[in-house]
Amino acid sequence: MGDYALGQPVPRFEDPRLIQGGGRYTDDVSMEGLVHGVVLRARHAHAKILKIETSRALAAPGVLAVLTHRDWAASGYGDLPRPKGKTKRDGSPMYAPPLPGFPKDYVRWVGDFVAFVVAETRWQAMDALELIDVDYEVLPSVLTAEEAIKPGAPAVHADNPGNVSFTHLEGDKAAVDAAIAKADHVVKHTFYINRVMAATMEPRACVAHYDPAADRYTVYTTLQRALDYRERLSQSLRIPESKIRVVAGDIGGSFGMKSGVFNEVALAILASKKLHRPVKWTSTRNEAFLGDAAARDNLTTAELALDKSGKFLGLRVTTLVNLGAYLQTGSETALYSNIGTLAGVYTTPAIHVDTTGVLTHTHWMRPYRGNGRPEAAYIIERIIDIAADELGFDKVELRRKNLIPEDAFPFKTGLSFIYDSGAFEKNMDLCLKMADWRGFEARRAEARRRGKLRGIGLSNSIEKAGAPGIEGAEIRFDRTGSMTILSGSVTQGQGHETVFKQLVCDRLGIDPGDVHYEQGDTDVIFYGEGTGGSRTSAMGGGAMVLASEKVIAKAMKIAAHVLKVDDIEFNDGVFSSRKTNRSMTMKEVALAASKPSDLPDDIEPGLSATAVYNGRQPNYPNGCHIVELEIDEETGTVELVNYNVVDDVGVVMNPLLLKGQIHGGIAMGVGQMLMEDMVYNESGEVLTASFMDYAMPHADNLCAFEVKSNPVPTKTNPLGVKGAGEAGCVGALPAVANALVDALRHLGVRDVPMPATPPRLWRIMKGVKQV
Repeated sequence: MGDYALGQPVPRFEDPRLIQGGGRYTDDVSMEGLVHGVVLRARHAHAKILKIETSRALAAPGVLAVLTHRDWAASGYGDLPRPKGKTKRDGSPMYAPPLPGFPKDYVRWVGDFVAFVVAETRWQAMDALELIDVDYEVLPSVLTAEEAIKPGAPAVHADNPGNVSFTHLEGDKAAVDAAIAKADHVVKHTFYINRVMAATMEPRACVAHYDPAADRYTVYTTLQRALDYRERLSQSLRIPESKIRVVAGDIGGSFGMKSGVFNEVALAILASKKLHRPVKWTSTRNEAFLGDAAARDNLTTAELALDKSGKFLGLRVTTLVNLGAYLQTGSETALYSNIGTLAGVYTTPAIHVDTTGVLTHTHWMRPYRGNGRPEAAYIIERIIDIAADELGFDKVELRRKNLIPEDAFPFKTGLSFIYDSGAFEKNMDLCLKMADWRGFEARRAEARRRGKLRGIGLSNSIEKAGAPGIEGAEIRFDRTGSMTILSGSVTQGQGHETVFKQLVCDRLGIDPGDVHYEQGDTDVIFYGEGTGGSRTSAMGGGAMVLASEKVIAKAMKIAAHVLKVDDIEFNDGVFSSRKTNRSMTMKEVALAASKPSDLPDDIEPGLSATAVYNGRQPNYPNGCHIVELEIDEETGTVELVNYNVVDDVGVVMNPLLLKGQIHGGIAMGVGQMLMEDMVYNESGEVLTASFMDYAMPHADNLCAFEVKSNPVPTKTNPLGVKGAGEAGCVGALPAVANALVDALRHLGVRDVPMPATPPRLWRIMKGVKQV
């Protein structure tokens, strides 16, 4: 209603509290008797542990415990959650190595877990780390997927020679083979999508508290799905879920990385049970680069078949993915859950994907903003540009010739997705007009006179969001008529509190100042799944809609009784009837509901409702990105000068928050393409283990973003929304890459490896000039 109605650009209700220092993150949690844990991490990528001597550390001031693999083995706890269900190429079960709190005999990446020291203060624990003596027998290691599958490569795990974890095949291989055989043109290229880190603003952290009197655990930690996290933790601890409370406070970013159950939480739990004191662990920034999960790291060969007119006939994609040394639940999903994005917004009739996950002596991997979507979009949009360059087609018209028309929905792609709605050509045309595509060559010439190489890049993107699943919501009115809303979704900065308040207040006619929002506490939230995969607007929003409808249905009965009428209407927050001049607001009905004497016998006192939304179909946000940039020919420095986006996210719930999500996603895509990179030396040591070495995009690396919406509502959820959290990243990665290549095309450059750092671009330009 009014200024706070759904669709209005309402500023975030969370922000005043956060910018005034009122945020409560995991590291802010304090309680009586709190002690601190730190992790001793492996210094070698692959080594046998010959001896761990902890006596000197145990004798150090303030030290309470030093835990090793022996303590974990004696605890009775099980392994941490790991995936299952996939197979290798020969049909045998996938290999997902056991994941105990500590490895017993071998370390398998620089950062692997060796010991956990607990002391009265963090500084005492850190000092004690230096007193632990570990003898290693250093062994050969392998760091890339390509090297790991070669004959004779060191085995990451002795019982899995060859290092393959699993293979995923999807699509029609025979149809693709036939399409390539008959094609007039086949364009082939190999791409490396580099390894990056989530580098969240708030590092991972946890506080574990075992209460021996209640025989119950409380865990405060950084996560995305509180109830799901509790379930997986209960399986590892081998205890009922009811004996665990999981609490997520404010969370400073996650992007998929924090959604796993990491070892540090399990070790803090074990230490708390042994000591009967709460134990806190908080990652340092340097430690985050050693212990957090990495992402991307794909080596992909794509072959696009075209007829002589430029019509796409088939697409063959073969990918190796570096999974690191261990798999957490969810680590494997980037290989298969979103590869449907390879179809793009095009009518390609036949697509086949062959993806192999490979273990190496590096960090484990987790979903990271897009979880396979940006990688897939990069492949299809880059191979189209390469085809246009090699075969002499106009990049825009080649895309236009192959776009799915508006009258083709529902459209089954050549891979796995069935699109329900969209206006892909309109997206592109709107974005082309915004970017003044036709006037670009004049701008290129002007830049050249200034010693700059100017390029323009376009990408059409689409992704699956809100995959089938459930979400819970609850609405409670108290005895004063104010309201609490509770969601199973967990925000990491997206603005859930704002959007859910808008949604419920708009439907119920309540002032947002009378509404309190709760999330992330498994003792408070009755049911739900959580956040991830751009699901919250559809799933969490759908649950809030259902709960609101239940509240309205009960409130109408109460209002009819109080007003003494047999027909009642509810509009703009007011209950009324043509049979009386009296009316009631929702707040007044809530007050009446708290008085049993005012209610008929068949209505329970109180006004509240719970709901679980069961989403059976995903939605498909899509859009077009066009970026212009300039490369300094003398230094290789890149400057973004224009960035235009047209996005279709269905019904826009809050345009201000939508733009924030698009902006953040673009920054991450730009960051990966231009600067972010996890670099290892030949021994597996991380050379980019701080922000001095791991480059992150700053404001001056970006430009103003012009974002417009072309909403085509979906019928797959009650609100007509399509997920927006990952859309910016999906479109940015290929758009920036295409612009870089366009800037260098006059030099004969057809591809630029990522990240396109100034030294790398300078060498490319210098090398081309020397040819």
